[in-house]
Amino acid sequence: MAFKLLASFVSVLAALQVANGAATRKVTCAGGQVTANAACCALFPVLEDIQTNLFDGGECGEEVHESLRLTFHDAIGISPAIARTGKFGGGGADGSIAIFADIETNFHANNGVDEIIGEQAPFIARHNLTTADFIQFAGAIGVSNCPGAPRLNVFIGRKDAIKPAPDLTVPEPFDDVTKILARFEDAGKFTPAEVVALLASHTIAAADHVDPTIPGTPFDSTPELFDTQFFIETQLKGTLFPGNGSNQGEVMSPLRGELRLQSDAELARDARTACEWQSFVNNQAKLQSAFKAAFAKMTVLGQNTRELIDCSDVVPTPPAPASKAHFPAGLTHRDVEQACRQSPFPALSTDPGPATSVAPV
Repeated sequence: MAFKLLASFVSVLAALQVANGAATRKVTCAGGQVTANAACCALFPVLEDIQTNLFDGGECGEEVHESLRLTFHDAIGISPAIARTGKFGGGGADGSIAIFADIETNFHANNGVDEIIGEQAPFIARHNLTTADFIQFAGAIGVSNCPGAPRLNVFIGRKDAIKPAPDLTVPEPFDDVTKILARFEDAGKFTPAEVVALLASHTIAAADHVDPTIPGTPFDSTPELFDTQFFIETQLKGTLFPGNGSNQGEVMSPLRGELRLQSDAELARDARTACEWQSFVNNQAKLQSAFKAAFAKMTVLGQNTRELIDCSDVVPTPPAPASKAHFPAGLTHRDVEQACRQSPFPALSTDPGPATSVAPV
């Protein structure tokens, strides 16, 4: 499945390389940086600014989590199915979520994105990038701060939105698996394997609004690391709620301080996605390559890829992985709810010490 996922992006990447010249000579920017295209020089001052002033000196923190979330909520706002009815189906990765924030932040699925939109606004105002490009660039740069993350692709040249995306294009955590897979297939012909790969973003994510009494609640025990723990812990038996009880889109979690989305729990156990989900459990290399390919496909939804410039060499190399796949302290293989019928759950060690409790971010 990993090879199929990677192959699905080949046509997009090939188009970008043809448009921009795969053998373009390297250029030296005014600041001394070297890149493949002179147009990419404009990104280095943006990079320095957001690393220092948005991401707190290059941390894998809350602003990174929220910036990555924003890349998805902007890009998934496209529906060829709606367009076929004669209505505007959205423009994908076109910045509409920020340009038309007064409209799109009122959509239920976009609850809370107004905060990162507000934080990014001054950076967009002082740099010569389209809003569409800035949102995707900031997400990719933010992820580069997280140990174990892949070095994501960055493209510039997107046209900004002239209309807001329609409501109901962003999946909700209470949607069932069939509805979620259909939404992704409509948006960009994403396969079930690519949907699972995109959800690797939850390894560095946290929830503020599913249970508003406990903002900053992570989805796994290592929210500062881009690792496979999210795919392990979503397959453990849920025993508690981290807050005051069940909320819409939430199911029981195996750890104190950890929140589990209903959609994640169901995708981890559905016959169409369970084996792909399990395949990430102790495979950091696959996690990196699959997410990199799926993100690259998502980040150009609705755009003419022949008009984009590949500036991926501007992205810093992320820190090396800083953890190995494991069961959190207090949990073992007996706590796994086995869902993949084709292969057994991998053997993992359990962390020593008292039962794991996850701190908010």
